[in-house]
Amino acid sequence: MRRGLKFVPLALLLAVVVELAVFVGVGRALGFGVAVLLVFAASLLGLVLLRREGMRAWRGFRSAASAGQPPGGQVTDGLVGLGGALLLAVPGLVSGLVGLLLLVPPVRRLARAGVRRATERRVSSMVAGDLFGPRTVRVRQGAPQPTPQPEQPVVVDGGRAIEGEIVEPGRH
Repeated sequence: MRRGLKFVPLALLLAVVVELAVFVGVGRALGFGVAVLLVFAASLLGLVLLRREGMRAWRGFRSAASAGQPPGGQVTDGLVGLGGALLLAVPGLVSGLVGLLLLVPPVRRLARAGVRRATERRVSSMVAGDLFGPRTVRVRQGAPQPTPQPEQPVVVDGGRAIEGEIVEPGRH
């Protein structure tokens, strides 16, 4: 079992307790009927947006695939949008607020970048390149750094090719 998975039931319990506390607080401040109406309206909006975001994600994936571009950007954008709509559809004021925030473009860009970084850490470099295209790097211009002189290669087995496998650090 993965390290983080054992905390999932505790996190879900905590989320339910927070949702109930916020619902009771809003119910006391604005009235029980208003609180129920807010939850119902947010869930209804989430269900409508769930279909729209799903279709948007599918169209983005198909257009990237037909253009021969890596679909990772459209897939992550679609996943963030679907996640936001799903959180909005789940009954609850806190989950609805988080879902609504995920649909706001600046927050969506941040979440999309986080999903991309998490995906790139969990898959091989080759798969990440297929999903998101070539990686970009920042190059600082300034004083040139002295380059170390390359060491003389070690010749093994008379210089014949040796078959092997490249294993990325941390992967076995």
